[in-house]
Amino acid sequence: MSFHPGRGCPRGRGGHGTRPSAPAFRPQNLRLLHPQQPPVQYQYEPPKLLKPVWIRCTHSENYYSSDPMDQVGDSTVVGTSRLRDLYDKFEEELGSRQEKAKAARPPWEPPKTKLDEDLESSSESECESDEDSTCSSSSDSEVFDVIAEIKRKKAHPDRLHDELWYNDPGQVRAFLCPCYEGCKPTRHIYGSGLRRCMLAGAIKPCRPMTNNAGRLFHYRITVSPPTNFLTDRPTVIEYDDHEYIFEGFSMFAHAPLTNIPLCKVIRFNIDYTIHFIEEMMPENFCVKGLELFSLFLFRDILELYDWNLKGPLFEDSPPCCPRFHFMPRFVRFLPDGGKEVLSMHQILLYLLRCSKALVPEEEIANMLQWEELEWQKYAEECKGMIVTNPGTKPSSVRIDQLDREQFNPDVITFPIIVHFGIRPAQLSYAGDPQYQKLWKSYVKLRHLLANSPKVKQTDKQKLAQREEALQKIRQKNTMRREVTVELSSQGFWKTGIRSDVCQHAMMLPVLTHHIRYHQCLMHLDKLIGYTFQDRCLLQLAMTHPSHHLNFGMNPDHARNSLSNCGIRQPKYGDRKVHHMHMRKKGINTLINIMSRLGQDDPTPSRINHNERLEFLGDAVVEFLTSVHLYYLFPSLEEGGLATYRTAIVQNQHLAMLAKKLELDRFMLYAHGPDLCRESDLRHAMANCFEALIGAVYLEGSLEEAKQLFGRLLFNDPDLREVWLNYPLHPLQLQEPNTDRQLIETSPVLQKLTEFEEAIGVIFTHVRLLARAFTLRTVGFNHLTLGHNQRMEFLGDSIMQLVATEYLFIHFPDHHEGHLTLLRSSLVNNRTQAKVAEELGMQEYAITNDKTKRPVALRTKTLADLLESFIAALYIDKDLEYVHTFMNVCFFPRLKEFILNQDWNDPKSQLQQCCLTLRTEGKEPDIPLYKTLQTVGPSHARTYTVAVYFKGERIGCGKGPSIQQAEMGAAMDALEKYNFPQMAHQKRFIERKYRQELKEMRWEREHQEREPDETEDIKK
Repeated sequence: MSFHPGRGCPRGRGGHGTRPSAPAFRPQNLRLLHPQQPPVQYQYEPPKLLKPVWIRCTHSENYYSSDPMDQVGDSTVVGTSRLRDLYDKFEEELGSRQEKAKAARPPWEPPKTKLDEDLESSSESECESDEDSTCSSSSDSEVFDVIAEIKRKKAHPDRLHDELWYNDPGQVRAFLCPCYEGCKPTRHIYGSGLRRCMLAGAIKPCRPMTNNAGRLFHYRITVSPPTNFLTDRPTVIEYDDHEYIFEGFSMFAHAPLTNIPLCKVIRFNIDYTIHFIEEMMPENFCVKGLELFSLFLFRDILELYDWNLKGPLFEDSPPCCPRFHFMPRFVRFLPDGGKEVLSMHQILLYLLRCSKALVPEEEIANMLQWEELEWQKYAEECKGMIVTNPGTKPSSVRIDQLDREQFNPDVITFPIIVHFGIRPAQLSYAGDPQYQKLWKSYVKLRHLLANSPKVKQTDKQKLAQREEALQKIRQKNTMRREVTVELSSQGFWKTGIRSDVCQHAMMLPVLTHHIRYHQCLMHLDKLIGYTFQDRCLLQLAMTHPSHHLNFGMNPDHARNSLSNCGIRQPKYGDRKVHHMHMRKKGINTLINIMSRLGQDDPTPSRINHNERLEFLGDAVVEFLTSVHLYYLFPSLEEGGLATYRTAIVQNQHLAMLAKKLELDRFMLYAHGPDLCRESDLRHAMANCFEALIGAVYLEGSLEEAKQLFGRLLFNDPDLREVWLNYPLHPLQLQEPNTDRQLIETSPVLQKLTEFEEAIGVIFTHVRLLARAFTLRTVGFNHLTLGHNQRMEFLGDSIMQLVATEYLFIHFPDHHEGHLTLLRSSLVNNRTQAKVAEELGMQEYAITNDKTKRPVALRTKTLADLLESFIAALYIDKDLEYVHTFMNVCFFPRLKEFILNQDWNDPKSQLQQCCLTLRTEGKEPDIPLYKTLQTVGPSHARTYTVAVYFKGERIGCGKGPSIQQAEMGAAMDALEKYNFPQMAHQKRFIERKYRQELKEMRWEREHQEREPDETEDIKK
């Protein structure tokens, strides 16, 4: 009975649905393999949001006309003269109030800072694009003058309060940008997520006095979960003896939002999903009313100056329309399951009615005489309300308390607005260099003491002193994050808007950025010639690890607006829930992640950047390059093939291919010093290209990835045709159908049929198997046409790809570095040689020894035999067979590697243990290896190596090479020396997998007893 890879598996991925659990690795296990299931494809299914049975708008009240004779173009509702008068009144009283207030104030010319000088001389200080160029260094004279910029913002004469931070229009840099001055100023725009493949062409302006029903697509915006968006003091509008409660926004888009995934964002350490649900369009509104409200809320109240909904504008650009319009939804639910939405003109009338002084000057004396109960009622009504002081910076704040206490009985003063705000992190203890330095030293000392075998009392006192110093810095008034701002209510006006409206409004830039980005990714689909069904997978491939929070605009502007106008005390989720999946530094994190077993039922990874896809794509690119070079250059030896492959897969070349796809226009990354230099950006582009290839392979197929890679490598159609359509193997060309008829006349092939029978695979071209078992000491012969070194080159890449894909799917919590460690424990000489021995490959090795005596093969030679066999299996069959073979012979070993912590080689493990014992303030002690003795002839030498730590010999080892002797010495040191880290690792694994370890030990003892029992039976 022969084994068959999983039938029906897409593009040869047999065996990824389940994983064999038995730890016994015998050749006959190959014959018991059942067809495997294809990997599960995960697609997010949005929750079913309840829709009302029907929706209607409140009465038009002669503000709108739905008479078909009055309609213009594709509208269903047109505004009347009464509505036009309302718009004029709103624009006069509220729309231009801020501009009038600013114009009435004396002009202020801010002092120039280094930032202004950099922007003026940016053309001279741009980084060169050649490889050797670098941006300016970070010396004191060249670093962006942060202090001067802070002083300039503090010195503004219109500033409302010293602890309230404001937004400036055209401020493309972040609040405190750490970038070097030599970097291109435009990089700051690009890095913040605004540089995208902008949609071509401006949108023709809508007709302002109609609803443009034929041009717009309506979507209701909801946020789930509702935490921090449903408040106990919502904005309510009373109309016609009913209360209409604010529930969110409606969005009108100029294009249907097809193939746009749900928008996911993290706020307050909570995973939010922004849903856009297509619904019937509300009736009573006109586009001009939507724009008047948007300017009032987003420009005058929230000061979102850099939120651009029109795209890039130039001097000669014609007038264009925003890509999205927004309407606030004030609704009441009807008894029969319907919903009534307040017409837009009623919202504008409400804002006009509310626009009155918070404390009128003529009534202040009367208000101070109110009874306490009456004043408390008024103060409670104002709590959570957004008030504005036109012309100030910032202009609007949230009221958290309203106090009327008079300190001087002879002078009547306005009540005090109390606002509880958040100081920007860069200006609090979190951004203080002294605090950061002290915190790092505290964490380092705490870690050293935790790993020290004996902790001194002086070290404990030192740790306590640092902790106390950190607490003192946190408690300083100038360093605390939370600030209390007291403002005179004089000059403040009510807006009618409460913090819940602002909280919802700050999600709209995130949503529009998400939609526009995915619309731009449709252009990338055309460039790569493949349309992704899973749009989130494509976005993941474009997401650099630096890209964390997404505000859809300048992040500091968003933070300032949320602090000034958002809800006062948002509920926060568990910070560890999100950071536990992103952390990858530190020995304890390494041990924790590497102790996790693979998942039999894979779940999507919660790591939200492209490093894992890059890990997969790197293996795909190497595999494709190796396969094509192997077939196209049949006479080139392994060294030449490796040289060509290195030239193709190096980052510099991959960055050029990424440039062809314009990936720099689609990458999502956060600006910072890591990506300032052009060389760093090119490296990120190369990684992004590998992630894209990995995504195409994962969702599409190996063929899709092959076609894309071939199109990018060669512009010339003839060269591309040669690359993509490579010839068959020379042994296949000699006998196109099969060469099994040669078995009768060849003793070598006859012997190999025994191996075929043992593993259950019948080769179509058995000479490929003979070539795989032919060692390099054998000269050229007509049976195999050469030795197995070229096959070993190909087999290594095949094993790398299959192992990479398996680990990518079954270990979703592992980062790229952790996956690399696991893969190195599978695809290495030791594991490969062990599998080769278990399959008895050494008995079938073809050598030039004519005595035909059994030959003891070295570990490297056995590993080469296995890699060559993998290549022969792929050439004769396909990748599906290789998947199945490794499912049986390799992947079950992962459990043992993880439980025994064998994913790390002894030398690396010893170095990690030594680093945990370093002394603070001194260079870390690392193990040193010395060769003590070399004996034996040149072709069979034995080396003796000792390893020293802090001047003490802690281990000794022997081996046929210096490297193996060093490994032996490291292993000896780990067993003999008392490393606290090793004891911790063993305890950690014992506690976590007590039952699994018992089963593994029992299985090992059972396997050791089997040969003895068999021998006893024979006797």
